[in-house]
Amino acid sequence: MKSIEDLRKIRESTRAKMNIESDASGDTIRVAVGLATCGMAAGAKPVFAAFRDEVAGRGLKNINVIQTGCIGVCRLEPIVEVYIPGEEKVTYVKMTPDKVSPIITRHLVNHQVITEYTIGAAE
Repeated sequence: MKSIEDLRKIRESTRAKMNIESDASGDTIRVAVGLATCGMAAGAKPVFAAFRDEVAGRGLKNINVIQTGCIGVCRLEPIVEVYIPGEEKVTYVKMTPDKVSPIITRHLVNHQVITEYTIGAAE
């Protein structure tokens, strides 16, 4: 790396590999999957893969699926947090790959939280 332009190229290449779009409009939805040790032990990797595959397969450019560390409620893993600009964060718990498609359709696309999958229902 010899210049700022080289750094920009690396950033864009990394974003492309991670399927992260620039958020110039401020309407990007962020889906954070807890992939700390507790999450991985509970099955978070297949949940993360299901979100990435489903978002890519549907061509949803305004949704970034990212991994995060420990969310802090290990007994409810795998945990997924959804951040939609202008709305409250929603925490989905005891996630499985089968729950991913309904969450994308009902919540991320149609803005209808699936309350029976949330931390409030689990508690």
